[in-house]
Amino acid sequence: MDAESYDTTFKITDAPIDNANVEAVFVTVSSVKVDGTTLEGFNRTTFDLAALVNGETETLGNLELEAGSYSNIELELDYATDAAGNTPGCYVELANGEKDQLEASASKISITDTFEVFASTTNEIIIDFDLRKTIKEEQGTVSNNFEFVSMSELAAGIRTVNGEMAGKISGSANDPENTSDKIVVYAYEKGTFNADLENEGQGESNVMFANAVTSSEVSGLNNGYNLSFLKEGEYELVFASYAQDGDSFGFTALLEVESTTGLNLGVINITSAVQINANVTITGTK
Repeated sequence: MDAESYDTTFKITDAPIDNANVEAVFVTVSSVKVDGTTLEGFNRTTFDLAALVNGETETLGNLELEAGSYSNIELELDYATDAAGNTPGCYVELANGEKDQLEASASKISITDTFEVFASTTNEIIIDFDLRKTIKEEQGTVSNNFEFVSMSELAAGIRTVNGEMAGKISGSANDPENTSDKIVVYAYEKGTFNADLENEGQGESNVMFANAVTSSEVSGLNNGYNLSFLKEGEYELVFASYAQDGDSFGFTALLEVESTTGLNLGVINITSAVQINANVTITGTK
């Protein structure tokens, strides 16, 4: 007797990029496969990943999958042409309207992060394409020049989670002393943050805060942030200060913060479908 299969929807989301001159990041996905099977209902699509932040998603397609663990998603990108046939297919759009083409050494990205399909009527698998980890700006050039990171870093910068078993941390960060031009909040699995390592660029592409699960920029009238689609577990929050230098923001210091409700920001327990409110006040720099 064949095992029962369950309808599984695949969606894409993003964590933000740290550059004030970037208006949009368009990526053209020509194929999505799970364990070698193409998603049903998927059509070649061009996404503005920079718009899919703070929990926003777009649907890729569906598959009937048996309950269990999976760890083989393949995204194929088209660097040359977008879904409408225009060039290029993957690019950064700058504030002045200029397009800077994005390319990598291969077109197929193998995502090996594990996700679960449950024996239930609803399974939504979130593919988090973290722009902060997957795109780099070449230094020492007169104009903006962006590229994808190495293929191994590109695969590592994309995570997957079943949205039915994910939670969220959101809140506001009040900065009464105006310590920063920009504040970014990073979520780490408890005990994994090492300031000496994370404050420096890591890997071939010098990715900072490389081991953070996800991040969110503090923004808006309420100085809000949203850390979405967190797998069940314990997390710690790290707040970082950035100063603007031309079109870019550079890391300056880690921030001292206090929870306004007494929440222990070093041990936040996330369970499925739970939203934790973590409002803080910035008290200084470390």
